[in-house]
Amino acid sequence: MEWLTDLIGDSAAANNVLLSAAVFLLVLLVRYTLLRIIDSSVDDTEAQYRARKIVNYVATVLFLISLAFIWVEAFDSLPTYLGLVSAGIAIALADVLKNMAGWVLILTRKPFQVGDRIEVKGLIGDVVDVRLFRFSMLEIGGWVDAEQSTGRLVHVPNGLVFNEPVANYTEGFAYVWDEIPILVTFESDWKLAEQLIAGILEAEAPDVEGAAGTRIRETARLYNIRIGTLTPVVYVSVKDSGVLLTARYLVETRTRRGRADRIWRAVLDAFEAEPKIELAYPTIRTFRSDKV
Repeated sequence: MEWLTDLIGDSAAANNVLLSAAVFLLVLLVRYTLLRIIDSSVDDTEAQYRARKIVNYVATVLFLISLAFIWVEAFDSLPTYLGLVSAGIAIALADVLKNMAGWVLILTRKPFQVGDRIEVKGLIGDVVDVRLFRFSMLEIGGWVDAEQSTGRLVHVPNGLVFNEPVANYTEGFAYVWDEIPILVTFESDWKLAEQLIAGILEAEAPDVEGAAGTRIRETARLYNIRIGTLTPVVYVSVKDSGVLLTARYLVETRTRRGRADRIWRAVLDAFEAEPKIELAYPTIRTFRSDKV
């Protein structure tokens, strides 16, 4: 104790340092004990994860409150101390406080939560963790096609939710609209192609008119979203190289690539059996005239 007093030059401050260290060790011991109990008694992985997060949050808050009681001589005078240092804290810890405020926003307003697929600042991923200063995503897309996982973890500061749009793929209902553009030549029977594609969509696209349709409409009322037809549809337009038939359908967020693969395979098989239909590609046509 004497060496610490000599080092700091203030016996009261030395006492506070020792007391703070004791509180830290106590909180650390209680946290460790609770985490061991959770790991040994909770089998469900998701419940175990959430319980561990709650213990960590409570331990952090209790430790900070304990430090405030230790270092502020009269806890009632805390507003005075905060008023004296608020300007310095605002400048020195601006990003830290912003990230903490973002954490509070994420937990209270829930623009997303663990398990959701989101896009923020051009990054797409599945949220796997939310912490005091940042949240983590398992990256989707990037150099991998069709929004499949790259295997990389991306850590994003919480403060980003205040100044960047956050797109949530799975909030409310786990369906998104997907489109498959299919281009056939001008010489093809595009009406027959349209019928074939519509039949394939009816067979391969997921049925969302049941429970999923109910969930979608409930979310639409909650967010004042106007939802039209939920059944697949084929749109027709003309491009430079042929007639474009766009297959539009609702699909589960995480099954887009697999569903598109099944639809494309069915389309290729159906077109192969129809001599009146040919897939188009960019071409150049030259017309020769004998007129001088």
